[in-house]
Parts: sequence; structure tokens; C-alpha cells
Amino acid sequence: MVCPSWLSFILYNPVRKAFTRREAILNESGVTGNSVVLEVGAGNGFLTEALAERSGKVYAVELQEGMLRKLRRRVARFGEKVSLIKGDISLIPLDEELADVCILYYSFHEFAEKEKAADTIGKAIKQGGFLSIYEPAFEVGKHSMQDTVAMFTMNGFKQIKGRDTVFTRFALLKKTSPPDSAPSHLLN
Repeated sequence: MVCPSWLSFILYNPVRKAFTRREAILNESGVTGNSVVLEVGAGNGFLTEALAERSGKVYAVELQEGMLRKLRRRVARFGEKVSLIKGDISLIPLDEELADVCILYYSFHEFAEKEKAADTIGKAIKQGGFLSIYEPAFEVGKHSMQDTVAMFTMNGFKQIKGRDTVFTRFALLKKTSPPDSAPSHLLN
């Protein structure tokens, strides 16, 4: 279930800020000062703000207009450095090889069309780029997380890191090849 915008205070509040090490998330996701980052499920900007401070450019995708209104206010100070995209990631057209890094922070489990979303995201990440997936352990079981990783593996990614904690399941993947949907000799 998607968190409604009227509950967005849950997503961005002093307690969550105190207990979530946003800098550590950016570090383990491979975000640098030059990175172009695709954040899918940006919500009201809990992570977007930190991404904008650290990276070269952020494309923040959000489905709900209510969240986007809050997100616009939160990132206005970054100007053109943050581009907001309204829509369902499984339906919106994104440029291929747009981003160096894609972060799915507590969002992928909420997507209705997961396979289409994985395909869109996979195409938007540059060869050699990173995909960082964080999911709430209380909502996403170990097998569901494995299924998510498998979807991206079919889109040319290889898992290079992963962990489960009490609160979070995490996987870091690297785009290593074109999607498995076509033989590599047909993609050249």
C-alpha cells in the first residue's frame, strides 16, 4: 500500500532523521559529487534532500501529487539540480542510460507493476551503474526481496552486496550487461 500524502509526516520527521544515517545510504549506494541519481518513490523528500546536497543531479520520481507539493518546497533551494517527475515508474518514459545510480528507498514493494518498473529502471541506469534497494523488513520478506533482486538480474544487474537487519533489507546491484531478453549479439 502506498503511503498517502496526508501521512507524509511519518516519512520525514526528526525521529526518522535521527535514526536514519542518510550519509551512509549515499556512501553504500555509490553516490559521488558527480553522480546523476534516479530516485524512484521520492515521497516528500526525506532522501532527495541529502541526494541533492551530495550529487551532481537528481531525478526524483513520485506518483502522488500531494507528496510532490511537499517535495517541491523541500528541494526548491536546489533549483535545476533536482528534476521532479510525476508518474508511475512502470509507465513513464525515461531516457536510456540516464543515471549513474538509482535508489529505491522503501518504495519498490509498493509498485503495482514491478516487472515493468524493473525494466524501466534497468534501462535508465548506465552500464556500470549502481542500483540500491532498501525495503522494510517488516513488510518485505526474505523471499520477496530475492524475487526483487531476480527481476533486476534479468535486466542485466548483478548483486554485489546485501544484508538483512531488524528493520531493513538491502541489496546493491551493478549493471553489468544488457538485459537477458535478447542475445547479446543482437544488441550490438
